[in-house]
Amino acid sequence: MRLAIKPTIGSPPTADRARAGFTLAEVLAALLFMAIVIPVAIQGLRIAGQAGVVAERKTAAARVAERILLESVLTTNWNVSAQTGALFEGSREYRWTLRNDEWGFDPNQSTFRLLTVEVEYPVQDRAYWVRLSTLVDSSQ
Repeated sequence: MRLAIKPTIGSPPTADRARAGFTLAEVLAALLFMAIVIPVAIQGLRIAGQAGVVAERKTAAARVAERILLESVLTTNWNVSAQTGALFEGSREYRWTLRNDEWGFDPNQSTFRLLTVEVEYPVQDRAYWVRLSTLVDSSQ
């Protein structure tokens, strides 16, 4: 079996070099596209990072609120109308407020009280809150 190799006739070397590069218009269009896309991508990454920090601190604030609420119910010190304080979760400080309100949902049941704990936590100079509530029987 014989293989025949056909010579190919190519274009002159100067025409290949002219087609190998980018034109000025293509380079400017690519730079304009990058100038638009890069700031948008960086802003998206910044927002995603901040959302992660907010979610992490919200979880910690919810743990603090749950702890305050459970301690108040178990020690029955919720009878005081309003309490405030601060609690540390790791190295971060979480300020909390405990309120004791009437539960006006059912007029026939006046023995229930609504305990609400509100925990404040800052993220990048903005304040966020977590609020947990439960009903307690005040007849005892």
